[in-house]
Amino acid sequence: MENQQDNPIKTDVRESGWEREIIEKLALAAVTEQTRARRWGVFFKSLVFIYLFVMFGMAIYPKIKQDLGVDSKYHTAVIDVVGIIAEDKDANAASIIESLRDAVKDKNTKGIILHSNSPGGSPVQSAYVYEEIRNIKKEHPDLPVYAVVSDICASGCYYIASASDKIFVNQSSLIGSIGVLMEGFGFVDGMQKLGVERRLLTAGAHKAMLDPFSPPKEDETRYMQGLLDQVHQQFIGAVKAGRGDRLKETPDMFSGLVWTGEAGVKLGVADGFGNDDHVARDIIGAEKLVDFTQQGSLIDKMAGKLGASFGQAIGSLIQGPSLR
Repeated sequence: MENQQDNPIKTDVRESGWEREIIEKLALAAVTEQTRARRWGVFFKSLVFIYLFVMFGMAIYPKIKQDLGVDSKYHTAVIDVVGIIAEDKDANAASIIESLRDAVKDKNTKGIILHSNSPGGSPVQSAYVYEEIRNIKKEHPDLPVYAVVSDICASGCYYIASASDKIFVNQSSLIGSIGVLMEGFGFVDGMQKLGVERRLLTAGAHKAMLDPFSPPKEDETRYMQGLLDQVHQQFIGAVKAGRGDRLKETPDMFSGLVWTGEAGVKLGVADGFGNDDHVARDIIGAEKLVDFTQQGSLIDKMAGKLGASFGQAIGSLIQGPSLR
């Protein structure tokens, strides 16, 4: 009778021990999992830190090496003139000029290459860079500045290139386009067909000059043509000053035509054939290429785009002279 009464107690003890064992195992597993998760967290955080540290080091090392003169070997500085030349583009005068000045200040720079691949753009931005190159040549006559054309160097790009000591091209490059244009459109007939009436108030007889929604006026068109001719003559003067007697002038030389690199060399628009590597190695004598092109930060680019968006929306209706 007593044995029968003791059995439930023993059974309860066994069940309690079994449950305790399960709980201990679960607790141990939870602790192990937390430890493992903590280790992985530390590992991933360390990995991210190392990645950021390496990227930061890669970004600043060239500048530190340049400033401290760690690499005593002479190099050729390369500066990009790529894309549309405009104040709000990568190929803007401020960035190119800053790149040129950095290259000049580097004591290991033996020569400068303007890596040129642009259809042109703003005559003002082009003129700024042109004048900077001319000043560099006056202040540092022993430091050569060469323009090396890849696909195209037309109009505003050629304006800049003409200031260099020599221009090198590929036989199939496109070069030239010494001319000026101003783009626009007329929507007068379309508005009439749609039954839209233009209502425009101005203070000043020519304030709405070349308004795309109004018929063109002969005197205003003539005036704007005069402005384009002035800019064109400035362009021509800059090219003649830069190229000198190397130009073999023809009636079409300043008509806005483009030529292949092969034809350009024959006309004196370019000096010879070669790419960046060839010019650095065989002409400048410093095979090592160092990119001095100023790269704006992502934040600066985003801020610039946001800040310029409103102005671009309005400015797109009225285009100024363009070297393209």
